[in-house]
Amino acid sequence: MRLHRISAHINYIGVNDRTTERFETLWPLPHGVSYNSYLVTGSDKTAIIDGVEVSHALQQIDAIKSVLGDRNPDYLIINHMEPDHSGAIRILRQAFPELTIVGNVQTLAMVKGFYGVADNFLTVKDGDTLSLGDVTLRFALTPMVHWPETMMTYFEEEKTLLSGDAFGCFGALNGAVVDKDMDTTPYFPEMIRYYSNIVGKYGQFVQRAMAKLKDITVETICSTHGPVWQAELSRVIDLYDRLSRYEPLDRGVTIVYGSMYGNTERMVEATADALVEAGVRNISVHNAAKSDLSYILADLFTHAGVIFASPTYSDSVFPPVAAALDAAVLRGLKNREVAVIGEFTWAPMAAKKIGAAIEASEMNLISDPITAKHAPDADILDKCRALATALAEKIKA
Repeated sequence: MRLHRISAHINYIGVNDRTTERFETLWPLPHGVSYNSYLVTGSDKTAIIDGVEVSHALQQIDAIKSVLGDRNPDYLIINHMEPDHSGAIRILRQAFPELTIVGNVQTLAMVKGFYGVADNFLTVKDGDTLSLGDVTLRFALTPMVHWPETMMTYFEEEKTLLSGDAFGCFGALNGAVVDKDMDTTPYFPEMIRYYSNIVGKYGQFVQRAMAKLKDITVETICSTHGPVWQAELSRVIDLYDRLSRYEPLDRGVTIVYGSMYGNTERMVEATADALVEAGVRNISVHNAAKSDLSYILADLFTHAGVIFASPTYSDSVFPPVAAALDAAVLRGLKNREVAVIGEFTWAPMAAKKIGAAIEASEMNLISDPITAKHAPDADILDKCRALATALAEKIKA
């Protein structure tokens, strides 16, 4: 087994998962995912920082033994209890019976609740430190990033933040672990998708965590998913800051539509054409019945403008469009300019319900919906083009 040394005191002991098809059984993993774990060795003691998913436990134990030889690790520090990081706890405890589990009050209650382990705990509070000899670890509680027990561990001497899920992304690691040793281009779209899918609802808590950490110097971020960040550190922090403030990343438009017989789709195509004529270059068009919600959310978090277009279905919104709308509202998406297009045969309920949902959110509905009865005629298509021009002006402003 090749050892990945991040520094004189930190070894990577995580694993790749290229088999699981959907993270949390929801989000596609076309490029896999890593479960990152780290072994910090001090002059006196050693600490594992976060675990791995249970099916990879033996691989993690082999990595620990490759670093420590006959010496046993002293601590398991749990920054996050979600089972993709904590699933191996019982196996780790069996392999290393004297292992002390370190976490905050909520963490340790979850260890007992999930795994029935209830002894040899060390409870830490916000700002507490743990000495490994020539290594000092300081704990920062960051609740709801994105579970209530989440915390981060700061290695003071090396200015390294072991951040839990924060600053993480989808995508397995392809040989290298540290960003300077790889092409990081594929990981940034996967960071946006990871954030919008998993963390998106908790922007205010991410902002609180970042404010708590603003006075410390960070030169390395070791997340529990994706690369270790050094060379791209400022870009990663800036991206998380903007995403957690619900700030659009560009002046593009996401169109989310459903169409049973092509009439709504005709309106969408006319609108997309007009957006281009109005100077919008980044346009993502999603047929919600085919596009995975994971990618729709990533684009909703990316672009400044949004169009929801739906036929009326059972007196309501076409279900795949409703699912995307509900997911955006659930995540508290705001600072978006939104237009609505509807199509109906006898009752224009889809447009009304989408409009009401947007008005109740912190997104901005730029005008009354454009609706077509039966099929769009030339006048309706002209109105769609005018709507696109108005939306383009809004997002450019």
